[in-house]
Amino acid sequence: MRKYIITGLLVWLPLAITIWVLLWVLGMIDGVFMWLLSAVQAVLPLSAQDSLKQLHDIPGLGVVVMVALLMLTGMFVANIFGQWWLRQWDRLLYKIPIVKSIYSSVKQVSDTLFSSSGNAFREAVLVPYPHANSWTIAFVTGKPAGEVAQQLGSLSGALAEEHVSLYVPTTPNPTSGFFLMMPRAQLRPLAMSVDEALKYIISMGVVAPQGEPAVVLPTETVRN
Repeated sequence: MRKYIITGLLVWLPLAITIWVLLWVLGMIDGVFMWLLSAVQAVLPLSAQDSLKQLHDIPGLGVVVMVALLMLTGMFVANIFGQWWLRQWDRLLYKIPIVKSIYSSVKQVSDTLFSSSGNAFREAVLVPYPHANSWTIAFVTGKPAGEVAQQLGSLSGALAEEHVSLYVPTTPNPTSGFFLMMPRAQLRPLAMSVDEALKYIISMGVVAPQGEPAVVLPTETVRN
């Protein structure tokens, strides 16, 4: 009986976790939207508050508003007039002392990750980590530059271009990890895509790199 319960658990657990994550994200977005509605109601006259109260009863409205807002923002900044306003907005935020550091760092990282012309997370490789006799999957994020590249070149006696910047994600949460700089000669390139590599990391090796689940027979691994 135990093996059948575990087999059923393996079938329903991924679906249950997926639904739970989606509901959590939807609830968080709706919560932020409702908070904004409450803030708007506080400054509006009483005659206009009744119509806004009806919006609280519409489930999923925050997600619809967020998608529409993102789409309208993308359409606005795609033209010359919108790009001019975006530059003015950046200049304003760059003049605020504390906000400047946070905003510039996040903007630089997001532009690098999501830009269609960027090279971040475009290549999955094998790296010897945390020691020479063990290997893990990492993603090439670029090349060292500036003083770091000069120091690496002087330490290794090689050109700085032979080093690459790597991100080593943790399992099963790939949003945290380690930043490494290693010689290109120590890496082993992988033919798998970034998506396949992420699935392999998140599943802790259960999902094969080809995108097909590894064969796991409960009758062999679970005893009555």
